[in-house]
Amino acid sequence: MDRSRRQGARASAPPAPTAPPRASRLTIRPKPANNRRRAVETPFWQRLPKPAMVVDACGRALRRSLPALVAIGVLGAISGTAWAGYRFVTHSPRFAIEQIALKGNHHLPDDQIRAVLPIHVGDNVFETGLDSVVRELRGNPWIERAEAHRVLPHTVVIEVREHEPVAIADLGGRYLVDASGHPFKRAADRDGDGLPLITGLDRTAYLADPEATAKTVVSALGAMTAWHAGGDRPAVDEVHLDPHGALELHAGHTAIQLGAIDASLPARMRTFDAAWSALSDDERSRARAIHLDTRTDHVTVAFTQKDQ
Repeated sequence: MDRSRRQGARASAPPAPTAPPRASRLTIRPKPANNRRRAVETPFWQRLPKPAMVVDACGRALRRSLPALVAIGVLGAISGTAWAGYRFVTHSPRFAIEQIALKGNHHLPDDQIRAVLPIHVGDNVFETGLDSVVRELRGNPWIERAEAHRVLPHTVVIEVREHEPVAIADLGGRYLVDASGHPFKRAADRDGDGLPLITGLDRTAYLADPEATAKTVVSALGAMTAWHAGGDRPAVDEVHLDPHGALELHAGHTAIQLGAIDASLPARMRTFDAAWSALSDDERSRARAIHLDTRTDHVTVAFTQKDQ
């Protein structure tokens, strides 16, 4: 039994280690030092590019950049010329303003317009701000439109178009109105001499709807034009519009009530002509009111009594 146990123990013992395969062995070989030795041994000046190569490279770079250099030079020349020209025209006495010509003004005197201008004689004609000139002129209520331009070498021409007043409208104050019916200026003491006065307009209604009031004024102006186009009719110095739009003309001390401004108004004016021609000079002088607002073929005349 001892022998069998010893044999069994010998059979169960692990096998002896074997040598690794030849192909799996790691072999370390030293790196050759030829390149490093060669780099150390080569002088620095020998590794520099040849002069011919440097010249060729510079030539190629110059040829590539030549168009850009030419463009920069041209732009520089143009900029220098432009700057020199600007300095000349803005500082030369040749372009100093010698005359400010005004055209189109009738109500405003020349001196009054020149007093508000931001330019003066002696200023440079090119440094004059024409927009500021126009803006300043448009601030004047008389001026409806303004334009300004230069006439070289030393003149500035200013053309204005003024409002043309055709009547004075009482809108809580007296204002000059043009043919469009719009007020453009508060009437001063001497403004509107000889112009008819339009009364009966409501300021609150005007502020609420200026265009509607302007149409009413235009209608009254049209009726007044038709009135003056007639024959022997007295001159009108006031046109009154009642709240309902009825028209009343004041010729001196006589009030002529024509009624609504409608299609029958010319017929009522012709009726007035017939009645007026039938009155004597004494009756005309005593006529206080003439009513034509009820029928086109009917006239009512109210007279003042003769002095006893």
